[in-house]
Amino acid sequence: MRFGATEIIILLAIFFILFGAERLPKLARALGQSKGEFQKGISEATHSPNTAATEADLEAGGKTATVALAEEAEAAGVDPSGKTAEEIEEEIADSSDE
Repeated sequence: MRFGATEIIILLAIFFILFGAERLPKLARALGQSKGEFQKGISEATHSPNTAATEADLEAGGKTATVALAEEAEAAGVDPSGKTAEEIEEEIADSSDE
């Protein structure tokens, strides 16, 4: 079923009555932005993944760099709480030198 010119004019008149002339441009703008965000999401989902990052994540065993550093510190006997990554690395290096 196709809409003819008469049906479109009737629909526009109903929209003007329901929403008012000043809200229609806002609705159209919001609809356009939603469509753009939807298309962006679709393109991100269908875009080929970065295999280098995926391989690095798999090699890390699903751990972030922070978690891996904390586990290394625990193994070296260093308390990682309240310290920056650089401080933890220095303490690990110092404890391995001793």
